Amino acid sequence: MKSSLRTVRLELTEPLRISRSTMAARDAVWLTVEHDGLRGHGEVVTSVYYGLGTETLLRLLTAVDLGRFPDPESALEALRMRESPLESSAEAPLGDVPPAVTAAVESALLDLAGKRAGVPVHRLLGAAAPPAAATARTIGITSPGHAAAQARRLTASGFEVLKVKAGAPDPEDDIERVRVIRDAAPRARVLLDPNGAWSVAQADALLPRFADLGVEAVEQPVAPGDPDALAALAQRAPLPVIADEDAVGLDDVRRLAGRVHGVNVKLAKCGGVHAALRIAEAVEGSGTALMLGCLTASSLGLAPAVHLADRARWADLDGHLLLAHDPWTGIGGADGVVRATDRPGLGVEEVAVREDVA
Repeated sequence: MKSSLRTVRLELTEPLRISRSTMAARDAVWLTVEHDGLRGHGEVVTSVYYGLGTETLLRLLTAVDLGRFPDPESALEALRMRESPLESSAEAPLGDVPPAVTAAVESALLDLAGKRAGVPVHRLLGAAAPPAAATARTIGITSPGHAAAQARRLTASGFEVLKVKAGAPDPEDDIERVRVIRDAAPRARVLLDPNGAWSVAQADALLPRFADLGVEAVEQPVAPGDPDALAALAQRAPLPVIADEDAVGLDDVRRLAGRVHGVNVKLAKCGGVHAALRIAEAVEGSGTALMLGCLTASSLGLAPAVHLADRARWADLDGHLLLAHDPWTGIGGADGVVRATDRPGLGVEEVAVREDVA
């Protein structure tokens, strides 16, 4: 197998403000793995929060040695071994690399393996029918008028779930934004995400007010780093609490299983599809449900998670919908529903090329 890299700039339709930052664009690195005339693709995006810049991603992906594997299936098996006691084995295709890079490599290998077998990725993962899920659509920290207009437009397009970012300097601004969204879209399900902006005392004071406004659940209301405090808050909160920044990988989730109402699983955060499946197994029967989340990325970056969408209570897979131009297509979502297909591999296709050769 041989591989190549490309970089692209992903511009958002409008800047997205959350409690800790505002983002208008990010870079993506595309990994293409080729074998016997077929190509598999994966994507990893830059992230200030995770400390991943473009040069770092290119360096890490360049160092990945897939050429010594005879086919993608053997590379995938070796990749899965990294989560076993053989994690440090010389057979593993990756060294000590960030989960986002591992997820991109796995994506390209799954895409290629599916194409070689003539089946979609969800079939490789044991699902018979193409998964589909109503995805949340994010509304950032913005003015009440703009938030209300977004809510009306999105629900008119078919979105049933709206995810509202919170954590403005004045919490009353968050309350007002949710209130006007509720008025503009009374039948929508509303999720709230402060990205860890509140203290425990603030969360105790604010969550009953959001519950009164009909908010369905809240992600990571308090600063990450004290999962016991998050779990204690979940036990007394008047609405479900979902761990995100405090639920990075399998060990974190095991500590929180049964103590919070949900965990947000992002493939770039946990290390890919098979890592997400291990997390799903870890919480099964515990009372903790799965949310499938994402970073802002193209349809290529979102596609692996869409092939898992039927396993989650909440799907937040709208990262490609925030882009001014999505250079890949194949998972839908503009009507509020993301869907896998029966096309081999990930089922996505490149529709335009805006790249710099790495």
